[in-house]
Amino acid sequence: MNIPFLSFEPQHAPLRDAMTAAFSRVYDSYWYVLGEEVKQFEREYAAFNQVAHTVGVANGLDALVLALRVLGVGPGDEVIVPSNTYIATWLAVTQVGATPVPVEPDPATSNLDPARIAAALTPRTRAIMPVHLYGQACRMTEIMALATQHNLYVVEDNAQSQGAAFAGGLTGSFGHLNGTSFYPGKNLGALGDAGAVTTNDAALAHKVQVLRNYGSQQKYYNEVVGYNSRLDELQGALLRVKLPHLPEWTRQRQQVAAWYDQHLAGIPNLHLPAVAEGATHVYHLYVVHTPQRAALQQHLTAQGIGSLIHYPVPPHLQQAYQALGFAPGSFPIAEELANTCLSLPMWPGMTEAHVAAVADVIRAF
Repeated sequence: MNIPFLSFEPQHAPLRDAMTAAFSRVYDSYWYVLGEEVKQFEREYAAFNQVAHTVGVANGLDALVLALRVLGVGPGDEVIVPSNTYIATWLAVTQVGATPVPVEPDPATSNLDPARIAAALTPRTRAIMPVHLYGQACRMTEIMALATQHNLYVVEDNAQSQGAAFAGGLTGSFGHLNGTSFYPGKNLGALGDAGAVTTNDAALAHKVQVLRNYGSQQKYYNEVVGYNSRLDELQGALLRVKLPHLPEWTRQRQQVAAWYDQHLAGIPNLHLPAVAEGATHVYHLYVVHTPQRAALQQHLTAQGIGSLIHYPVPPHLQQAYQALGFAPGSFPIAEELANTCLSLPMWPGMTEAHVAAVADVIRAF
């Protein structure tokens, strides 16, 4: 049985007619930038995320950059970031001229550990950027309480966790401004790059709207030095087709994860995902950990089973950030997680037979 790491076919095939109709609608409108499709998607995604405002932008990295810019974070400032995350989280901080300050995760969940944040705060700290990694919500009530205590901004990186929740509140609704991504492989994926900023603050949302559009509200009149980072009208239309299906796709992901939990239980030296009390997990990825990661991945590949590593090199050891001076061993939890993590096939439409086949190969190994 050939089992790819990711398959779009079960999601996209039933939507083909609706997606092509959306394309035709945009094609025939003759309005291709910041039109009605983007406006409607922004309203619909805001309702889904239980926030007052969504601002569509070009991609998830831009969402984080614009959020920090609007909050005034810049040179001389520090931003608390996870030591283990996709590098985009750190890139957003350095692109506005601020300094990323890494904090280690909870080894059980791979998410930023609120108990470790206080020790990393300095007079230069301006914001905390929690990442809801792999689809699990961070412990946001503790993070928000700490931010309030120290008068800090919170910018959630919600690229992987659309629809996850902590203590009943949805990820992407806690922070002052929050970024998400609609990269094709995300739980809600466009057919190209796309992203959004979410917030409950009307004034902040307006500033993002201006900043994404060359710093302009009125064409050819520019108030601030802005960006060209607008959600594409076609992607907005396609995302509108997919958004109503996201809750069902999430349910399917959670069912696939439950099957994995059942079929992989009790295998020595294989650590399964743990979910923090009060958190929900939407399983953008199903990540296991094993000290035999390289050999296991080779064995899975030989048996026709796809897998990926998210992520093999933590940001502090990337060449891009060597100027920060972090040596191997600086963040041992992040390094251990990077050396042992393996993402198994996970997509809506997977069957229990798929999961059982993957588990049989792992158990035999």
